[in-house]
Amino acid sequence: MNIESPIIAVEQKVQELLETEPGYFLVEVKINSGNNVKVFIDADQGASIDKLVSYNRRLYRWIEEAGIFPADNFSLEVSSPGLEEPLKLHRQYVKNVGRTVEITKLDDSKLQGKLINVDDAALTIEEETGKGKKKAVVQHTITFDNIKTITVQIKF
Repeated sequence: MNIESPIIAVEQKVQELLETEPGYFLVEVKINSGNNVKVFIDADQGASIDKLVSYNRRLYRWIEEAGIFPADNFSLEVSSPGLEEPLKLHRQYVKNVGRTVEITKLDDSKLQGKLINVDDAALTIEEETGKGKKKAVVQHTITFDNIKTITVQIKF
């Protein structure tokens, strides 16, 4: 079976499951060659483990009944994207306003700062430079078409 078909089928089923939960959204579906299905679901207010477990059970049952994989030879993981996963959707950018992010631009240069604004075309971060009396805050507005990846950074 073409790997594209199962991905589309799973994406459609997840979208159907999420229709009753407007705060939840599908980020990505990945299927590797060993039929390991990974579904990343996020939520505007943070995804609860109970909800993710519920989606996992319902989706697993549906995949089995639909016979997407031969002899039910698959595994399924439903989770929220981890911090190591780059942000992929506009909705994730909005959700992370106020957090520190690292942006890799198309030219592979990097910027790190506090995400302060997101609109339809660009985002703005505040970067702190220098220390003490030489400390300065610089704002950078970067259009989405100039961004390669964005990851949330944890600061202690």
